[in-house]
Amino acid sequence: MTVALMWEARAAAGRGEDLLLWAREQRLTPPPLRRETFRAPQDRVLVITWWEAPFDADLPELPEPDGELVTRAVHRWRFESLGG
Repeated sequence: MTVALMWEARAAAGRGEDLLLWAREQRLTPPPLRRETFRAPQDRVLVITWWEAPFDADLPELPEPDGELVTRAVHRWRFESLGG
């Protein structure tokens, strides 16, 4: 089964590039099958990782950034792939 983990954060005012750099620097062990990083208006950063694992597997996730880097707690979601 393929599981996708989504991690989304909103940067503090003027810190969008800092949050994007921080997210890109985070390493996961073991590494996922695939990883993509996105940005959106209002300095939002989204990271999606794909894993070959059961839905409830204990998988590494990006941590919470330092409080001064974000405006709120990180949002996280887990999805099961249903194929193409």
